[in-house]
This record gives sequence, C-alpha cells and structure tokens, in this order.
Amino acid sequence: MKKIVLFGAGKSATYLIEFLISEGVLNNWQLTVCDADLALAQSKIGHSQNAKAVSINVENELERKKIISNADIVISMLPPVLHFLIAKDCVDQNKNLLTASYADENIQSLKNEIDKKGLLFLCEMGLDTGIDHMSAMKIIDSIKNKGGKITSFQSHCGGLIAPESDDNPWHYK
Repeated sequence: MKKIVLFGAGKSATYLIEFLISEGVLNNWQLTVCDADLALAQSKIGHSQNAKAVSINVENELERKKIISNADIVISMLPPVLHFLIAKDCVDQNKNLLTASYADENIQSLKNEIDKKGLLFLCEMGLDTGIDHMSAMKIIDSIKNKGGKITSFQSHCGGLIAPESDDNPWHYK
C-alpha cells in the first residue's frame, strides 16, 4: 500500500483530495490529509476508508517529521511560505515532494541535496503556473520557429471563468 501525505486542506486542495481518494481505492493508496483545522480536513475526506484526517501545526518540527516519515510521497498545498519546512524534511527523510507553487530561493537552495539523493521534487504543478507556462512557451516557440525575435514578454495570471463569460479560445481569464 502506497502512503500519500497531503499538507493543506484549503479550497485549492479539494479536487486533488477527491481525486486521490477515488484513485486510492483503485490503486491501494492510503491518503493522510494534514491541516491545522481538523474539521476542515475531515470534511474533505468524508467517510473514505482509504483516507484519514490529521490536525497538525506545520511549524512543529517533530509532528511534521513523524508524519512525513510514514509517507511514500508528500504533497504540499500549503501557502508558499511554508513549503520549505516540508521540503527540508523531505530531503532529510528521502521523500519525494509535489507542490503547486513556484520553486522559491529556499527550495532551490536544496537542489544539490535533492539531486544527490535522486529525489523527485515537482514544483509549479498547479493550474495557474501550468497553463501560464505552457501557453507562454507555445507563443514563444511559435515566434522563434518563424524566425522572430522576442524583445519583451509579460504574462498575467487569471483563472477559470463562468461559462456565460467565456469569450476567448483559452477559456481562461
């Protein structure tokens, strides 16, 4: 049985938690959802037999390390300023990490240790960063393939839109 630990049960984690629970039934995964608000974490897992909710003060190193030590994979959906706490523990305990946030300077400072241990740290895996990056690269590659030169580039992130306001080909604002 693979053990997945997810830190953060906020709004942006809801669909991921639902996905991990449904796939967990099919793939024999055990999901632990960790949040400061136990009631929130419990509300996200419902009555799932392959998920449990845990209350944690993520700044408590002993609690954090104990939970991470039992994981096969760690996912952080915490606010970006807290990812480094999780990342350090993942490096120390040889655990792979996924997060939707950008790899900041603190996370990047762990690169040599991550590489040396052969760990997988996938950052910037969220909707905003993923769509922004893929769309930007599509435009940039298209311009370069036509012999063009880019002298300036700006990107503004947005979000999914209501169907009645959907008036662009990306279906995104």
